[in-house]
Amino acid sequence: MLDPIQLATFDAVIKHGSFDAAARALHVTPSAVSQRIKALEQVVGQVLVRRVRPCVPTAAGLPLLRLGGQVELLEHEALDAARGALGPHALTRLAVVVNADSLAGWFLPALAALPEVVFELHTDDEGHTAELLRAGTVMAAVTTERVAVQGCRVRRLGVMRYLAVATPAVHFAWFDGRDLTEAFATAPMVRFNRKDTLQHRFARAVTRRDIDPPTHFVPASASFTEAVRLGLGWGLIPEDLARTDLAAGRLVELAPGHHLDVPLYWQCWSLKSAALAALTAAVKAAAATALR
Repeated sequence: MLDPIQLATFDAVIKHGSFDAAARALHVTPSAVSQRIKALEQVVGQVLVRRVRPCVPTAAGLPLLRLGGQVELLEHEALDAARGALGPHALTRLAVVVNADSLAGWFLPALAALPEVVFELHTDDEGHTAELLRAGTVMAAVTTERVAVQGCRVRRLGVMRYLAVATPAVHFAWFDGRDLTEAFATAPMVRFNRKDTLQHRFARAVTRRDIDPPTHFVPASASFTEAVRLGLGWGLIPEDLARTDLAAGRLVELAPGHHLDVPLYWQCWSLKSAALAALTAAVKAAAATALR
């Protein structure tokens, strides 16, 4: 049997990054934290924490990190159910990771449907969000991974369509009358961060060539769109965000008839949790109205 106090201490060490910080959060001494972690490692027979700054779980520690979060969630819901309508209730906390474009667009309204939940939101590239789910950092993720992470269930949400756009001035300077292969290879490009490969994937699909143009890195969805609107370069923008600017002539499509579709999936822990079930239903409803 695993000691829930030791699991909670392990979670605190990883969450807060050090034994001292975990001790402050748990209102115990650093020595007590160290003893609990050593006792848990003796039970498992494996080193669970890499003593670096910040502390990170080992491969053996990842399953226990997920277990600790699951125990905390189920315990919280069980206490609320046992106390009934007349007892004191605390807000349920859910940690979720979502790609930045979804967070800036369709995802947040889903959270408003759950007033009794507080959210710890993380953002990452949609191709990397499932990594936080595997690590036990979050309980649910919007991801492009359609194969369920171990201990999770997966549901298809829909497709987010992206269009390659630029201002009329950028289009005239770099694309008008030019071969698209040459244009995409030389025109300044806007990327979210170094994990963002959408622009490269689109250019490769259109030109059948790999490109390496001058690049601006703008790591925020609203600022990314504004950078394209201001003419820093071309970039891929979600269809629903680009539609108004295209209709007004503020932006133009660089390769009409071409687009990039990114399928999105919802993965969450396979638990009989009322909060997770309610969040899943809200996310599916929001995605149904916003995604293809």
